[in-house]
Formats: sequence, C-alpha cells, structure tokens
Amino acid sequence: MGLKELLMNLPEVKKPEEKRLSFNVKLKWTLIVLAAFFVLANIPLYGLAENSLAQFEYLALIMGTEFGSVTSLGIGPIVMASIILQLLVGSGILGIDMKTPDGKRYFQGLQKLLAIFFCIFEATVYVAMGGLAAMPGLGWLLILQLFIGGILIMFMDEVITKWGFGSGVSLFIAAGVGWHVFAAAFGFLDSQMQIATVGKVWVLLKAISAADTINAASAAAAIFATVLIFLIVVWAQAIKVEIPLSFGRIRGFGMRWPLSFFYTSNIPVILTASLLASMQLAAKLLENIAGGPTFLGGFSQGVPVSGLAAFLSSPQILESIIRGSFQTAFIWQALVYVIFMIAGSIMFAAFWVKTSGMDASNQAQQILASGLQIPGFRRDPRVLESILSRYIMPLTVMGGAAVGLLAATADLLGAIGRGTAILLAVMIVYKLYEEIAKQHAYDMHPALKKIMKID
Repeated sequence: MGLKELLMNLPEVKKPEEKRLSFNVKLKWTLIVLAAFFVLANIPLYGLAENSLAQFEYLALIMGTEFGSVTSLGIGPIVMASIILQLLVGSGILGIDMKTPDGKRYFQGLQKLLAIFFCIFEATVYVAMGGLAAMPGLGWLLILQLFIGGILIMFMDEVITKWGFGSGVSLFIAAGVGWHVFAAAFGFLDSQMQIATVGKVWVLLKAISAADTINAASAAAAIFATVLIFLIVVWAQAIKVEIPLSFGRIRGFGMRWPLSFFYTSNIPVILTASLLASMQLAAKLLENIAGGPTFLGGFSQGVPVSGLAAFLSSPQILESIIRGSFQTAFIWQALVYVIFMIAGSIMFAAFWVKTSGMDASNQAQQILASGLQIPGFRRDPRVLESILSRYIMPLTVMGGAAVGLLAATADLLGAIGRGTAILLAVMIVYKLYEEIAKQHAYDMHPALKKIMKID
C-alpha cells in the first residue's frame, strides 16, 4: 500500500449522512465531547513522579490542556501538524491541489498522520526530558497514557468538526480559558486549598477596604483590561464587508454575503500563540536536560528570564508601572513581541486562506452552488472570483494584523488570564454564537433549505 492510499484510509470519524445536521444533534455532540474533555483533564497520569510543567499556566491555556493529566499533550500535536503543513503547502514546497476533493482529503490524511507522529514524539520528549518525570520503571507507561490522551483529543476534535458546533481545538481553548478566567476573577481557594482572597474581584474589594492603593490599582487595571478587550473584540467582530447577491431562480429575493474583518477568525493567533508556547516548552525541557539556561531561554518559577523565550515573552507594562518596577528594556521587549505577533498572524492567516478553501476561487464556487449571483453580472465563476479577490486578500492581511496587534496589546495590559487567551475565548464564543444562531434560523425556517438547496 502506497503512502497516498495509507493517508486515504486512516481511521476517521464517519461523516453524517445528512448535509446539514439539526440543532439538537449538534448541541448533543458538542456537550458530550466537552464533558469528556473535562473528565479527561481531571484524570491524573499514573506513575507521574514530578510535573515541572505544572507552573506553565498560560501555556496550558493556549494548548487546551492540564499538565499532569491524561490530556497533557492538549491540542499541541494537532496545531504543530497544521503549522508544518501550512508552511509546506503555502510556500509551494509540498504541492497539493486544495481545490480538488482528493487534494483536500490527501491534505487531511497527511495532517492526521503528522498529528499521530507528534503525539508519539511529544509524549516521549515530555517524559525523557523531565517535563513529566516518571517513577522508576514506569516511563513507558507514562508515554503510553500521553499518547492515548493525544489520540483521544484528536478524534474528539474530529467529532466536533463533523457533528458539532465549531471545532474541537477552539472549543477546548474556550473551555479552559473560561474556567480559568472565572477562577482568577472570583476564586477563593489558594494552591493549598485554603480559603483566601485569590480572585481579582476579592483582591480589589479587600484592597479598597484596607486603603491599599497599589493592590487596588493593580486589580482594577486587570479587571478593566479584561472588560476592555472583551468589548473591543465584540465590536470588531461586527465589522463586515457585505457583497449583495440575488437568487437566480427567484426574482426579487436577495441576500448579502458577509466577509468579516477578522476573515480567518482566531486561527492566526491560535497558531502564533501555540508556536510561542511550543518554543517556551522546548526551552524549559532543554533547560532540564542541560541543567541550566540555554540559548532558547532560562526560567524562574515558570517565567522566562533569559534567552529567546524571554525576548519573545510579553512584559506586563501596566502592572510594572503601577508597582514601580518599570524598566526601559520592557519597551524593546514589548516592541519585539508585538511585531512577532502581528507578523505571525499575517503569515498564518494567508496560509490558512489557501489551505482551508477560503480563497476567492472556492468562495465563488460556493456562492454559485447555492444558486446565488451578483446582480448585474453573468453567472461566471471567473467574474465572481475577480470581484471577491478585491476583498478577501486585503481582509486576510488586515484582519490578521489586527488580531495579532489586539492579542499583543491585551497581553501588555495584563488582562485576567492573559490577554491572548481572553481574545481567543471571546472570538471563539462569538463565532460559536453566530454558528448556533445560523443553525437555529435554518431549523426555524425550513424554506431557507429549499432556497439554499440544502437537503
């Protein structure tokens, strides 16, 4: 059996026979997978002696995981496979025609095979390099549990993509971030499970009652930054370019085809943030092996303090100003971080459009297949493609740059749960809301199915 045949026949979640599932079916599978994810995240690894990665709370949020549990690998293997393939296909090194069904299936099979490889690779690296140290003689068992957890996450993501709302990758990130933000804002238990004023809201109230201006200002700034980022993202999500379309078979009826300003949604910042998270994990694991800091960076209590990891991390500018610890070096560090987030988001946005069927050619075919056309123009995919291309690539670049800048700014302001994580969660939830609302509209108005040729 050749490689192509192997990729075409990898185990996969069966697609539903219906072209469009009902709202109740999608909701059922989404809730089932979400519940399974939380259950797996609370199952500790058997044979785990030490978990030096437990202090990387931010990395755990971005990777949709809980270090020390069965889901310790999180979405890492899926995202790494996606990043590598997008770079190879987008740069032309790997020639795959994403406009054909066979090309898309070949790409998906290659991505799944690569994700399985990274499940094995990352599980082995975590255990061998001391990030998740095993008890004597139980290293192989720890690797096996991590591998199984990674495979389960991969198939759970596939279930959500085919049977639920959104994607599993986005859902796992949103669930983890949502829980963390709630705990960080209203938590009342410390790491020793003792009652304490841990949440920012309780810290603010306590500081105000004690006339502690510094702690009150710090907590208030974090809460304000979180609310501000939430409002900006919700506002920016509503910015759209709407292209007027008409139904060729029904005179007098039309609609507008929306192209969002964040055309690729949260995908670019997920990939960019995951790349940074993977870099910091690699730096920490290398430090464990070398017994000290390496060129990738050194850490103190989970915070990068030297090397490339520190240079590409986000200094909390607002927090340092309030506490009087601001340094001039923070400005250069913040500038490098912002540039990296913007450049990475633009690059991944462009690659994502090419590999996910969101380019002008595929959008034109989708519009024509729905029985729609632009008023005053003939039903020719080349004409429609030329019109769409005026908007799609500029929106891809500007939206990618904007989402990268917004994520970096949120981190610099020190929002609760880290700004990038907040940004991801809000965008994911908003996108999920739009998808649920659209699904509800189809279920409530069956006539739309006939107009849009949906069985």
